[in-house]
Amino acid sequence: MPMVSTMPSLLSILAILISISQSHAQSSFLFHFCMNDKGNYTANSTYQNNLNTLLSNLSSNTNVDYGFYNFSYGQERDRVNAIGLCRGDVKPDACRSCLNDSRVLLTQLCPNQKEAIGWYDNCMLRYSNRSMFDTMEDSPSFFMWNNGNATDVEQFNQVLKNLLDSLTNNASLGDSHLKFAAADVTGPGFQTIYGIVQCTPDLSEQQCSKCLVEAIAEIPKCCDGKKGGRVIRPSCNFRYEIYPFYDPTNIAIQPPPPSPKVSALPPSSTDGLSTEGKSNTSRTVIAIVAPVIAFVTLVILICIFLRMRRSRKQTQVEAETDEIGPVEILQLDFATIVAATNNFSDENKLGQGGFGPVYKGTLNNGQEVAVKRLSRNSLQGDIEFKNEVLLVAKLQHRNLVKLLGFCLERRERLLVYEFVPNKSLDFFIFDQIRRAQLSWEKRYKIIGGIARGLLYLHEDSRLRIIHRDLKASNILLDVEMHPKISDFGLARLFEVDQTQANTTRIVGTYGYMAPEYAMHGQFSAKSDVFSFGVLVLEIISGQKNSCARRGENVVDLLTSAWQNWREGTTSNIVDPAISDGSRNEMMRCIHIALLCVQENVADRPTMASVALMLNSYSVTLPVPSQPAFSIDSRSLSEIPSEEYAPEAGTSDESNIQSVQASVNEASITDPFPR
Repeated sequence: MPMVSTMPSLLSILAILISISQSHAQSSFLFHFCMNDKGNYTANSTYQNNLNTLLSNLSSNTNVDYGFYNFSYGQERDRVNAIGLCRGDVKPDACRSCLNDSRVLLTQLCPNQKEAIGWYDNCMLRYSNRSMFDTMEDSPSFFMWNNGNATDVEQFNQVLKNLLDSLTNNASLGDSHLKFAAADVTGPGFQTIYGIVQCTPDLSEQQCSKCLVEAIAEIPKCCDGKKGGRVIRPSCNFRYEIYPFYDPTNIAIQPPPPSPKVSALPPSSTDGLSTEGKSNTSRTVIAIVAPVIAFVTLVILICIFLRMRRSRKQTQVEAETDEIGPVEILQLDFATIVAATNNFSDENKLGQGGFGPVYKGTLNNGQEVAVKRLSRNSLQGDIEFKNEVLLVAKLQHRNLVKLLGFCLERRERLLVYEFVPNKSLDFFIFDQIRRAQLSWEKRYKIIGGIARGLLYLHEDSRLRIIHRDLKASNILLDVEMHPKISDFGLARLFEVDQTQANTTRIVGTYGYMAPEYAMHGQFSAKSDVFSFGVLVLEIISGQKNSCARRGENVVDLLTSAWQNWREGTTSNIVDPAISDGSRNEMMRCIHIALLCVQENVADRPTMASVALMLNSYSVTLPVPSQPAFSIDSRSLSEIPSEEYAPEAGTSDESNIQSVQASVNEASITDPFPR
């Protein structure tokens, strides 16, 4: 009898022990949160049933090639939303296993909370009764760090910053399946720094970039000077170490065909159509398609007939409009732009360029924009308009100004760009008061951003593009002082494997033009490299290239930089307004700039080499020779932005002197070869 009475107790104890052993067999999260303030559910409620159904389908519905899961299940208040995300280098089987472990452990740790989130090293799982999709969320969050300290903290931090900035840009440009980037760079003492960044792929490019930038800004609080660290947020995360912690063999995956970002659980499969049903469907399709084809053919014939009767001028205008057809999705109606700019009021005017005024506007969705209104009477403005739309609409990079829309209506030529609040670089560096706002850290960041933007134009974009008018006034600064290259009206398309071209019309800005371009019309990517070198010297010195001061004399900036370099007094050209920062970085940037302005094209580095020089101190820099002095910039001290655009085949000096302050002509923009 005593044995019989104790059996239920023994069974209960055994069950508890089994439960405990299973719980301990489940590895612990790095961190987890049970949101008690978001509401609770009761046992066996509709919400719990929906949650269990949703999580039980986790593995089967996850896009295993990318490790991203975002599904919903249920109705109204009992609807459950879930997001699962595996690290971008984790293989499908490991991803599936990690998410399965997460759903078991998270529901155990948060047994009745409607919202919870947990992180393993390889994956994250979160669920809630509120919508979480397409939303950037920065809390709850946590951070971890490596106990080891970096030896050269300043240099380590700079290399790390450049690495994470580059990865942030790459990850933000990812698609709706994967926003992940990983890379390694050489740090101080030939030490390799490995890094990854990741966003949930449902975020937009801007949301992902913002999330990562804010997370990276937490480094001084968590892991400043440490050899490794990470900041983890619901919408994004990053990690860096001095040892390889990710799998590089599973990073570069080609995206599958586009699919919806947010889906419901898939319905059960149904039987296929019968043979009779397929036959009826085919006959119906034929009956519909045949008349449509006939009608479309008739319309095409009528259009061809009408087009042949139009005047030559009208035909030319239509041809130009047809060329921008592929970016028709960006077209905005004139009434929308009028409303956004308060009918182009003077209060909204941001400035006046060579092609017309620029206005600040606010679209119906609240987005602030900058609207460039080209002059109606300027043929050159029309060419400029077509050129910018064709080029800029195809370019997507954080260091290039983004084209949001355009308008071809009522003889208006309007370009709608993202609004960049801090105006242009020349607004700061050439002003005696505002230049003090640009610390060396900001100037160095601007130099690096311009280099990345040019590298994208020259090598990483689908088109190879030569800007041809890189200068301080064409570098815009966003709210965080990140540089954005603008004004592509003079840009020239190259074929992918083309390296050089000639033009019979020289366009550009005095002081920034490479000698082979100014004198012979030969331009290449190295022409932009020359302009970049001049721009770097301006950023460091705070002086215009046309009038640098050397003692009591006023000389051009290249002459001043070269003479100080030869005499070992390079620090003399550093802007006195720079009161902090690494002098070694400044001297290195001046060295790189002098390499960029070499007279011999072959002696100038590519932008890929420039980017490497800026990011790695392990690269030995060659000794520069005397820079090119193709333009006597001293005569331009009163007209700093005058530009040169004589007609082909003319040598009349009056043509040169009559050119306005901004180029009003653009060269041929058709791709090579013809």
